[in-house]
Amino acid sequence: MIEALKDDELMRKVGGKFRLAAMIQRRWCQLMDGARPMVERAGRTDLELVVEEIRLGLLTYEHIDLVATGAAPAEVL
Repeated sequence: MIEALKDDELMRKVGGKFRLAAMIQRRWCQLMDGARPMVERAGRTDLELVVEEIRLGLLTYEHIDLVATGAAPAEVL
């Protein structure tokens, strides 16, 4: 288990557990698709890299209001 995920500090930093999970999932997919990590790998897994990037503030969450921008979502579930 990644130690940073045991503490609520990371959740508070990004604005909640669901936002944290979404950030982790999105960045993890980017790494699996070939994106370069923003921190040294040093033998760490992709998940550990993502958590470290979030912990260091290298990744942020940006909410885009689709109604305000006039854009329509690609798919409505």
